[in-house]
Amino acid sequence: MTEQSISPKRILAINGSHHGEKGHIHALLQALAKGVTEAGGEFDLVTLSRLKIRRCLGCGLCHTAEQYLRCALADKDDAAQVFEKMAGADLLIYATPVHVFGISSLLKTLLDRLYSTGDVRQFRVTQSGLFFHHVNESICSKPFVSLICCDNLDAQMPLNARHYFRQYARFMDAPLVGELIRNAGGIIAQRELERFPKIAEVFTAYEDCGRELVSLGRIRARTQRKASQEIIPLPFFGQLKCLPAFKKVMVTKAQGLLDFGPAEKGS
Repeated sequence: MTEQSISPKRILAINGSHHGEKGHIHALLQALAKGVTEAGGEFDLVTLSRLKIRRCLGCGLCHTAEQYLRCALADKDDAAQVFEKMAGADLLIYATPVHVFGISSLLKTLLDRLYSTGDVRQFRVTQSGLFFHHVNESICSKPFVSLICCDNLDAQMPLNARHYFRQYARFMDAPLVGELIRNAGGIIAQRELERFPKIAEVFTAYEDCGRELVSLGRIRARTQRKASQEIIPLPFFGQLKCLPAFKKVMVTKAQGLLDFGPAEKGS
């Protein structure tokens, strides 16, 4: 089989930002959508901030004979509809801001509800050799892309969220086919191309990511690097920002350089 014949055509993005359509995560997803549709794929978007997703109660009813694999909240919120969309997609995009070093509560609450979709009494060994329980492969084991955004420029900030999705991939037998790490979110939101011309390159790279997801079923490493490149107009900024002395200089100048603007323009 050729790469084209096995590539995904129906891509579902789940936006876990509390800012919904007003945030820069939505703008990045729209760039991805443009690339997907131009390559002949279908793009659908779930904006969690517009939905009602209640937290898992840990009641265990979904693992009883009377209500086997059916959540007690199934008729009381929108989680089941999101899972239905996930099951109908060929590839998923989990998009989240970094909140207190992890993924957003909106996305985490949705993923917690996956507890009702697998039988925790049926044990198995995953493809990566880990002990885990049965999962609903049509929902949990889809190939996926992680899109992680933060305002902070420090490379340490998105690491926990990145690790979360890597572990998700290993335990769920879900191929991780792309990692998009986007810092300087407040600057991205302002779209000041004169001060930060690389913003345009970032959005072009996101369009390329969408095209590659359709044509290849994954995002090339080179395209990921372009999408995640530093946008601060300083030579060797990626290396400089790791130096403690330079960080102190950045702190003194941060207010003028990182003028985030109104809060609604965040992630």
